[in-house]
Amino acid sequence: MKEKQLEKAASATGIAPSYINAKGEVQAISEETRQQLLAIMEHPTKEKAPPLPPAKVFRGPGKRELTVKGRGQFHWQLMTEKGKAFTGDVAGGDVLTLPPRLPQGYHELTLSKGKQQWNSRIIITPRRCYEPEALRAGERRWGALVQLYTLRSENNWGIGDFGDLEKMLVGIAERGGDFIGLNPLHALYPANPEGASPYSPSSRRWLNVLYIDVTQVEDFQQSKAAQRWWKTAKTRRALEKARGSEWVDYTTVAQLKLEALRLAWTQFSQRDEQDSAMLAFEAFVQEGGDNLWYQAAYDALQFEKSADEGQGVGWRSWPEAWQNTQLPAVQSWCEEHVDEIRCWMWLQWLAQTQFAQCWQRCQQLGMAVGLYRDLAVGVAESSAETWHDPELYRMKASVGAPPDRLGPLGQNWGLPPMDPHVMLARGYQPFIDLLRANMRDCGALRIDHVMAMLRLWWIPYGESADKGAYVFYPVDDLLAIMALESQRQRCMVIGEDLGTVPKEIVGKLRNSGIFSWKVLWFEQQRNGAYRLPQSWPRQSIASASTHDLPTLSGFWDAGDFALGEKLGLYPNETVLQQLHEQRAKQKQALLEALRQAGALAENSGETRDETMTPALNQAIHRFLAKTNSALLGLQPEDWLGMTTPVNVPGTVDEYPNWRRRLTVTIEALFKDEEVNRLLKEVSQQRNSQ
Repeated sequence: MKEKQLEKAASATGIAPSYINAKGEVQAISEETRQQLLAIMEHPTKEKAPPLPPAKVFRGPGKRELTVKGRGQFHWQLMTEKGKAFTGDVAGGDVLTLPPRLPQGYHELTLSKGKQQWNSRIIITPRRCYEPEALRAGERRWGALVQLYTLRSENNWGIGDFGDLEKMLVGIAERGGDFIGLNPLHALYPANPEGASPYSPSSRRWLNVLYIDVTQVEDFQQSKAAQRWWKTAKTRRALEKARGSEWVDYTTVAQLKLEALRLAWTQFSQRDEQDSAMLAFEAFVQEGGDNLWYQAAYDALQFEKSADEGQGVGWRSWPEAWQNTQLPAVQSWCEEHVDEIRCWMWLQWLAQTQFAQCWQRCQQLGMAVGLYRDLAVGVAESSAETWHDPELYRMKASVGAPPDRLGPLGQNWGLPPMDPHVMLARGYQPFIDLLRANMRDCGALRIDHVMAMLRLWWIPYGESADKGAYVFYPVDDLLAIMALESQRQRCMVIGEDLGTVPKEIVGKLRNSGIFSWKVLWFEQQRNGAYRLPQSWPRQSIASASTHDLPTLSGFWDAGDFALGEKLGLYPNETVLQQLHEQRAKQKQALLEALRQAGALAENSGETRDETMTPALNQAIHRFLAKTNSALLGLQPEDWLGMTTPVNVPGTVDEYPNWRRRLTVTIEALFKDEEVNRLLKEVSQQRNSQ
């Protein structure tokens, strides 16, 4: 392909010809990379363009017009979401003005000429996302940022569960808190429980069934077989092993929970067809449709295939005849294993029911936000989603990040990207379904790597991360649809906008009412001074750290550097020494900011060389509580002075990511005098302005 043809084709598909590298310089994308991505993408064909686009989004008030392509006379009909019809005629090349005062929502426009018909989805949206009334009124709320699996309690089975979440909600609300922010709760891999990263899920539309609180399940309580199993010495030993482990023992947890739940399923299956629980389950199955059916089928089939030598637990390692849901072998298997598939759908129903119960408790407690969920940037290569809908995902590419100072080779996350052209061709329905699934039963949704609304770094399969290119997405349409679903679900949106944020998306996010994420460690100005509380933006959530960063104590004591050195993450001693020097300056600057803000007394005696003390810990929390940010998220790890991180970026097997648990139970956490004193101080500060 000639250079001009390549540029034209790449531009048509949204492949950027260059990007701004870590040095602030324009760096061209190689011809080879662009050609590889063109071959991968579902790009527009050379066929004659239809007279209407597959979807057209209109945001806010104003004229709603679109140009009809082609020649001759066309008849059009617009059917609104509520079933009201409008009709008219238009000539090819003319502007079609839609009826005035169309309500917000999804409407269907049909254009006809003779026997030919073309359909276009007309989407009318608000300008901004939903914001709770308390925040609109200027109130400042705080809550806990919780990795659910890390929670210990007197009753759980070695992993935090939805029963623990409800206890946490009550404890936080009683101390003046307003929400709990969660890690992604997406479905993972029950047949491979050690595949525990919540950011490499099997599906972003369904839940991780290991979060089910088995003791709450009525059919577990009523099953004689389940109760006999529960009381055996073997079960009790396994339970004590899981509960006592420093790290989440996913294998033991999965074995325990799935065995218990299978016994409970047998009990549930004996219920009458008109039983209220059975009717609720059948309604859930009906609503979930094909997507739920094949998610359950995948979970069931994974167990069977993982028992076969060499086939692993992902569909990409299965024989070709099994690599798609529509293949005859898969269809036949599903027909023969209906009960097994229904069992896995039942587990999804249990998970959804228990999570919804947590949301109901938030409302009973009067929380303005209550729960906020986390939407991962993608799904794993061997996921249920890619197995069921391979057309939507570009399996010969993965997303990541270009080289920067922290990652000189770039990052490859191993997640196949959604094709923006397929999304548009389907009237954005995959995106709508994703938002609805994740805005369900919560007051806020955090969008991981929110810059993906604008662009994603695509890497051709088999290439290193530096051999990628940015592919652009229809950001204005996506943000508009997000605003519509946000308002309809009464769910505010938080955008994880850390790292390199392109200038062109900053204003779009702000104008869409999407809250920014502000992490204390990064809130330094060019001169090295930390931003004082009053200058933090109102439309944001403030936090000390994140799951990818060290805890407060880990930062102050440089425990992250010691761990990184142990894991071999630094190329040489010089780099490590530079990091230590930089950290020393950060600590001194932070102490100065704490004193300026009145969070730490001038004569406190705290110095950058000391280890984290209770007084300093409280001062940092006091500083954060003073910030102008409407929301403040705090980590229980920091209340307890923990130093061990939950995740070390850049590691896979070197460190037990997504497994580190809290050092105390929920019950002990809320009895701790120092913790209660700290949270009381935070609550008073948040209510003081």
